[in-house]
Amino acid sequence: MRSISDTIERLARARAQTSGATGQPNTLTRLDEPARNPGNLTGWYQCPDSPASPPALVVVLHGCTQTAAAYDHGSGWSRLADDYGFAVLFPEQNRQNNANLCFNWFQSDDITRDKGEVLSIREMIATMIDVHGVDPRRVFVTGLSAGGAMANALLASYPEVFSGGAIIAGLPFGVASTVPEAFDRMRGHGLPSSTTLDAKLRSASQHEGPWPTVSVWHGTTDNTVAEANAQAIVDQWRGVHGAEAVLSQAQVVDGHRLETWQDASGRDAIEHYRIAGMGHGTPVDAASGYGRPAAHMLEVGISSTVHIARGWGLTPSFERNAALVAPSNGATAPTQPRRLRTPDGIQGVIEDALRAAGLMK
Repeated sequence: MRSISDTIERLARARAQTSGATGQPNTLTRLDEPARNPGNLTGWYQCPDSPASPPALVVVLHGCTQTAAAYDHGSGWSRLADDYGFAVLFPEQNRQNNANLCFNWFQSDDITRDKGEVLSIREMIATMIDVHGVDPRRVFVTGLSAGGAMANALLASYPEVFSGGAIIAGLPFGVASTVPEAFDRMRGHGLPSSTTLDAKLRSASQHEGPWPTVSVWHGTTDNTVAEANAQAIVDQWRGVHGAEAVLSQAQVVDGHRLETWQDASGRDAIEHYRIAGMGHGTPVDAASGYGRPAAHMLEVGISSTVHIARGWGLTPSFERNAALVAPSNGATAPTQPRRLRTPDGIQGVIEDALRAAGLMK
């Protein structure tokens, strides 16, 4: 007999196959501009209708040359949010700020707490909390490339705001302050030591914890942002989490290597997905029913959107398609793949199934 979780996933895939060639229509609504918007960004959002409790919020940051709608179409975030009852917010860059629509992750005035683009996004989040009733205890952020680097800047500048973040093909916080430096770091040149990376993170705010969890995704053949940046991001966050330098666990998920570091309490605090053979972009799996291939949205048989949301407890837990492998440090791997958090109660599971089938908002 199939489990309810398996049924939910099959219903989502069936709906995707019948959605037509044009795919999901853009259902995002423009967010009223916050009182403070020094970064001159535009916000788009989607909230569940009449939620029983305050919904979680995922902030999604597009990459260079992309728009909020294009990234949503490729990643499937708003569709997943609609099915599982959480809210999404898509800050959008404009060409007055950056001709290529990149978030300005390398400009100090845009990544310093209470300044520029990070403040604009923080104010959008406050609007989502105050006006649209999202749960301030469950706010997350993810982004691709420049958006991934800006997601990391938000986690560093406002760690008290976020429960977790996911950085896709991004860069560490505070490693560049000019365009030439930005290009050097993208190539993997001149990345600071782990000690310096840790110091930059700690100096970004006066936060004393707890710190948001971090999920890092990067292609092994990325020629735009060198894979060395992924390990640098891991190194930047290990110190504040008290995570050991040695790897806690390694496994293969959907054909790709997942490395995990635990904090002192045993919680999975940092994870790193190494996407074999993938270039520069967001990993998508059209068969999941969420997202589709497009520019910088790469079909590789694993959906970063689905796995990130599950890791944050926003969707039901499915047993990972995982095989444990021996960590490179020689540590003993656990005997069972870890499970992610499941919805509370049978009612939540039933509602998830109805949303996935398109029978409930």
